[in-house]
Amino acid sequence: MKTDNCAFCSNVEMVLENNLAFAIFDKYPVNKGHLLIIPKRHVSDFFDTTDEERAAFNELLEEGKKLLDSKFRPDGYNIGVNCGETAGQTIFHVHVHLITRFFGDMEDPRGGVRGVIPEKQKY
Repeated sequence: MKTDNCAFCSNVEMVLENNLAFAIFDKYPVNKGHLLIIPKRHVSDFFDTTDEERAAFNELLEEGKKLLDSKFRPDGYNIGVNCGETAGQTIFHVHVHLITRFFGDMEDPRGGVRGVIPEKQKY
C-alpha cells in the first residue's frame, strides 16, 4: 500500500531492488554513497515490519555494501534505523540507513552510533 504524500512511495530513483524492498541514495547524505533501504509496503516503524521484509532489508544491505565497496571504497559502515519522532525519525515510512565511513571523516569516531546523544558517544 502506497501513500500519496510519502517521499518514499513515489518518484524515487531505485539503486537496488528485490521483491519487498528497494534502495535509494539518501537525498541528504551523511557521506558519499549513503543508502536508504526501504520496504515497498508503506509502514512507519521498523518494529511493524514482517520477518520477510527484514530478510529483504538484509539482502539489500549486503548488495548495497558490495555496490558501495566497489564505487566509493569506504573504510567502514554504520547501519541505523530511527524509530519514532523522539529517535529522530522525520519520514514515517521505515528506512534503514547504510552509511559509508571514511578515515578522517570525523576526528574521533569511537562510540559510533552512540553519538546520537553526543555526550554519551565517548565512554
